[in-house]
Amino acid sequence: MKRTSILLLAAVIGAASALPAGATAAEKAQTYKNCTALNKDYPGGVAISSSTKNKGGKTKHKPHASKALYEANKKSDRDKDGIACEK
Repeated sequence: MKRTSILLLAAVIGAASALPAGATAAEKAQTYKNCTALNKDYPGGVAISSSTKNKGGKTKHKPHASKALYEANKKSDRDKDGIACEK
């Protein structure tokens, strides 16, 4: 049991050290070419936080909340309401 815990801890430390020292969450988040590509993975778009309200009214799908993913795709938030590519 102790050996398994040590091996698991070593694997976690090894995986964490594989990232560059200056990597931020925005650098790890995927940037999509356009809203069509983003909506394939996130049908409701991507919100900066779960408490962000859509200024455009009702939507068909609830947006996925992720600050890092939103920051990586901020260019797709045309109405600047904190939700990129909302439907």
